[in-house]
Amino acid sequence: MIELPEALARADELKSELKGKRAEKVWPPSSPHKFCWFNGEASSYDDMLSGSKVVDAQGFGIFAEIIFEGDLRVCFNDGVNVRIFGEGDNIPGKYQLRIDFSDGTVLVFTVAMYGSIACADGSYDNEYYIISKNSISPISPEFDHTYFFGLLDSAKPNLSAKAFLATKQRIPGLGNGVLQDILFEAGIHPKKKIGSFTEHEKELLFVSIKEVLSEMVRLRGRDTEKDLWGNPGGYKTKLSKNTYKDGCPKCGGEITKAAYLGGTVYFCPECQT
Repeated sequence: MIELPEALARADELKSELKGKRAEKVWPPSSPHKFCWFNGEASSYDDMLSGSKVVDAQGFGIFAEIIFEGDLRVCFNDGVNVRIFGEGDNIPGKYQLRIDFSDGTVLVFTVAMYGSIACADGSYDNEYYIISKNSISPISPEFDHTYFFGLLDSAKPNLSAKAFLATKQRIPGLGNGVLQDILFEAGIHPKKKIGSFTEHEKELLFVSIKEVLSEMVRLRGRDTEKDLWGNPGGYKTKLSKNTYKDGCPKCGGEITKAAYLGGTVYFCPECQT
């Protein structure tokens, strides 16, 4: 799933690979998916984009977007997988959107569980897109102690650590995936109520958010996610589906895997209290 480190990495890859290339043909879904949402009709995207040149790409929150001439944008969010293919490559037959470029490059969008792909002329009128784009990013200097402590103070004290971090996009791009290592490094249990945090725990959480996310961004995403070519990200997750059976990286104890708030959490009962 795309969270902030992946959104930034995918945008960098798309900009590097596509800038200056012209869209030649946009194909609507060859395999319709009832949990893939489009902005308008996907069949209209060819008329909107064909002949337009890519001028940039951006990542923010849980979104990445390709920017074409005339401020046309194709944006996608956390449930969408994007792969790039060259001339002569074997192109998958099933997809939710496909863009062919004049040099033979092909971009394929697929959705496994759910996700959205939107082609918009200018701004995209979607609540989470707007929040992701306009909120203060956790890796920016503006996301400082004052801002973070203000977020904590404005939230209901009975919210759990996971609920505070991963719901309502209070911190854009921080979701259930990246919070596992953030809470682990801070030593905070995902179910702990934020109203019970000590000042020291607040500080630990702030530092962990900044440091863990910065490292994930530097290494171009987590090893649980894949880049445009299908390669895993360079950040080795400490607590994830890949590692939880290996035991706690700190104490060696057993890692707990549990369903909580619509997703899976991993934590060490000894190191996270």
